[in-house]
Amino acid sequence: MWEINRILRDVRADEITTIDPRVIDIVSATHYMLGHDRPFSVISGYRSQRTNDMLRNRSHGVAKKSYHIRGMAMDLRMSGVSAERISNIGEALAAGGVGRYSSSNFVHLDSGPVREWGR
Repeated sequence: MWEINRILRDVRADEITTIDPRVIDIVSATHYMLGHDRPFSVISGYRSQRTNDMLRNRSHGVAKKSYHIRGMAMDLRMSGVSAERISNIGEALAAGGVGRYSSSNFVHLDSGPVREWGR
């Protein structure tokens, strides 16, 4: 887990936190159900409060109390796979939050309450 925590660190602030193992399980199950051996490209894992606030000032799609701040979320994409397909699998798992950002072709998966947005 230490290596996962390091990889998913806030690269802007170079800060590391403990990533919730449940979000790793959700991402892993989604990857398995996609049936590809291609890796996910992780756009965002952990975010410090400062980084999250900076991103909120740049974009309306960043939540004030984002699960990224708690190490409970990942934004990701997979080459050749639509955000719709990834998010449909995430929703079928019913294990946490799923946000679809089709215009940027990425999906938010988190280990918070089951909910969805961006359809």
